[in-house]
Amino acid sequence: MNAFDPARLRPRLPSPLEPVEDERFTRHGLTLLLKRDDLIHPDLPGNKWRKLSLNLREAAGRPVLTFGGAYSNHLRATAAAGRLLGFATIGVVRGDELAGRPLNPSLARCAADGMRLVYADRATYRAKHEPEALSRLLALADAPEDVYVVPEGGSNALAVHGCVELGRELDGKADVVAVACGTGGTLAGLAAGFDGRTLGVPVLKGGFLAREVRALQEEAFGGPRGDWRLDERFHFGGYARTPPELAAFAQEFGTWHGFAIERLYVAKMLYGLTVLAGEGAFAPGTRIAAVVTGAPEPSAPPEPYARSGPQPVSSR
Repeated sequence: MNAFDPARLRPRLPSPLEPVEDERFTRHGLTLLLKRDDLIHPDLPGNKWRKLSLNLREAAGRPVLTFGGAYSNHLRATAAAGRLLGFATIGVVRGDELAGRPLNPSLARCAADGMRLVYADRATYRAKHEPEALSRLLALADAPEDVYVVPEGGSNALAVHGCVELGRELDGKADVVAVACGTGGTLAGLAAGFDGRTLGVPVLKGGFLAREVRALQEEAFGGPRGDWRLDERFHFGGYARTPPELAAFAQEFGTWHGFAIERLYVAKMLYGLTVLAGEGAFAPGTRIAAVVTGAPEPSAPPEPYARSGPQPVSSR
């Protein structure tokens, strides 16, 4: 084992599995269970811990550079890990039009945790998997030679292996597991570790995610694993789209069950499950575990950044 061990952050594992009474499920003879991965760690909640832990061990304290949008949970988790474990972090943010604007609460949290923010134009950002574009981004970020690069959303073979344990924790306790999907890494690992049906609910439109999940399983395991499928109907127009109908659902669900619901991922997955239950997609007696992959984003800039903090670097 590498001496640099993220486990010293004392994650809460296995995360709690909580049965909840919800009439939208019980009237169809279904049991709803909430897999509270949002309680794994206050700063690295949910699938972010599972996807980052093996990557951080591999980085072994070197600077970490990674990618995300302006409201990226992954960027926030990486920045928090850097603060807690004492390594430098660089976040490449999609959209150079954001340079010079006031930081939103999510990016302000990253900056307060010491992450250096670099804004990339969208064309270069889209091509970041290509060696030439990645080299440009590393140069733009003035990244050190020993920098460890983590993909957008943290999804690579190490992340997939980190999520296998999530499936194992649910084995024998649920018949179906549902998870919201952005880059596909959590679903790829969860399905490999779970001996049952796994449902992925993409939060982006485009129909590309099945290909990404298959590629991640090929990279991690050498081939497909698990019984998984996607339902593409519940992205509500795309990433970061949270129309009033979804906001009302999240508020109601959170009030009924006693915790705040993250809107960009978790609310879409839970909404999808209520629709599927009403459509008769699950046989009576089915135990459905819904993975709560994260907590709501910050609602205001943290005070440390308001006083002084790392300044973003523009790609312009």
